[in-house]
Amino acid sequence: MIDRYFQKIDELLNEVYTTQKAAMEEAATMIAQATTSGHSLFAFGCSHSSLLIQDIYYRAGTFMLVNPLFGPGMSLSNDFPPTKTSAMERMPGLAEVILKESPVQAGDVLLVVSTSGRNRVPVEMVREAKVRGLRVIALTSRPYSAAVASQDPAGAHVDALADVVIDNRAPVGDAALAVEGLPAPIGPVSSVIGTAILHAVMARVAEQWLEMGMAPPVYLSGNLEEGPEYNRRMLDKYRAAIHYLP
Repeated sequence: MIDRYFQKIDELLNEVYTTQKAAMEEAATMIAQATTSGHSLFAFGCSHSSLLIQDIYYRAGTFMLVNPLFGPGMSLSNDFPPTKTSAMERMPGLAEVILKESPVQAGDVLLVVSTSGRNRVPVEMVREAKVRGLRVIALTSRPYSAAVASQDPAGAHVDALADVVIDNRAPVGDAALAVEGLPAPIGPVSSVIGTAILHAVMARVAEQWLEMGMAPPVYLSGNLEEGPEYNRRMLDKYRAAIHYLP
């Protein structure tokens, strides 16, 4: 099973690289243009999708200007019981409340992660963000979305509403390995593939900043001697676009 899982991840990474490189480039360009012109980048996901957002902000080697949007019952790290997150991501109107209480402005970019693309909160998050004049990038699975009905009353999935769509190619149900004797497949892939996609996109954003003659704000490890002071200077410099600090 270890061999099979690594083979599947390798297969999917190659598939995503081959089929989604143009979409990743488009997403990176959208983010770079926004963040170099005074606009902000926000990111949102529910339940396990929120883990991908947590992985791309406030850590060594990441772009400093990723602003996570967290809502009640959206995170597995502090919302118990975890079954609450499944109910909350289907709650109508919650996305509007989260955006209303956030500092988003027209011209900003919002990244929404939703592998199935079907639940009320991520669908409404995309829709409400666009009403507010944001440009939206969706990280989702088109094969998965095509196989499941939307929870949205209008029947929309996130890939039908976003400006740019990156397909993580996760299978229906996310788990990728069928095992004799098990009633359901095992081995989810969306987190591994999605995290790789997002780090690749953000690395390209940093590269585009450099191509425009600007030094991208990227965190140094706080465990390096020079890290804390360097990070403090960069956080002070780009404070207007960083909304996750007091």
